[in-house]
Amino acid sequence: MILAYPKYLILFILYIPILIWYIKKFRNSDPTIGISSISPLKNMPKSYKDYLRHLLFVFRLIAIGCLIIVLARPQKINNWKTTLTDGTDIVLSIDISSSMLAKDFTPNRLEAAKNVASKFVSGRETDNMGLVIFAAEGFTGVPMTTDRSILISYINGLEVGQLEDGTAIGDGLSMAINRIKDGPAKSKSIILLTDGSNNTGIVAPLTAAKIAKKYNIKVYTIGVGSNGEALYPTTDVFGQLSYIKQKVVIDEETLTKIAETTGGSYFRATDDKMLEAVFHEIDKLEKSKIDVKHFTHTEDNYMIWAWFALIFFVSEIMLRYTILRSIP
Repeated sequence: MILAYPKYLILFILYIPILIWYIKKFRNSDPTIGISSISPLKNMPKSYKDYLRHLLFVFRLIAIGCLIIVLARPQKINNWKTTLTDGTDIVLSIDISSSMLAKDFTPNRLEAAKNVASKFVSGRETDNMGLVIFAAEGFTGVPMTTDRSILISYINGLEVGQLEDGTAIGDGLSMAINRIKDGPAKSKSIILLTDGSNNTGIVAPLTAAKIAKKYNIKVYTIGVGSNGEALYPTTDVFGQLSYIKQKVVIDEETLTKIAETTGGSYFRATDDKMLEAVFHEIDKLEKSKIDVKHFTHTEDNYMIWAWFALIFFVSEIMLRYTILRSIP
């Protein structure tokens, strides 16, 4: 138990003048009568009430003390509890090639990916996270950080055209490995999201997977795209953007091998809900493990003292005007 306002305990100093007043009052309170001799009365027994009359004063002191404690506001508070666990480092590697504008997601693949990625990041409050983007090359968007606002802001600002067009899955993965490999956490994982096949870049996807395995980095791969056909963006001779139906082609074999090589998992998301479900599943697989301090809220605990004050005050009043009443 602690006191919110311990300074009020100084009010107990009031007991000193109260005790002095009571002692002086007691000495001068005995009635007197003139008689020739008290010898007939000296052997008379004293009544128990003569001893109990001081109880009224004791009850009053206790009631005052309880009120002072109420003013000091006693509170119940739990101790700090530390859970010792391992930290988790996560890097998101997101494809921003032009095909991510395909409209088989709402409003397109990239916007859907940004939406679920932002929710995923905001829910991982205790992890160290980073962001890599790739198209024809890989690029570090946000280095490893615990600042969720910076990470989410960057994700929400992603656009097709920030990098030269193409799909360099191996470069996107190797860039993510470079970001995460030297992190202090024992648990490290990369979430790689793409909608196509590797068609450019310097590092082969499976070579990057072997490097990830060497550093004990799990890679969760996500293939984004509906089954069958989808509306893909294209530019006509006048530079105008339009959409045409094309077959959805995702190199699921390579993405599966990357995941299996590193001890991760491959997921296929064919619509918005499935993509959200995939991130939810990864969130369960990669739970945070860190040193966490838990502290419960503080609760006031003064009512018991208020009840004591009331009980002793009422008891004094009842005794004063019943059993221990005095006759003027």
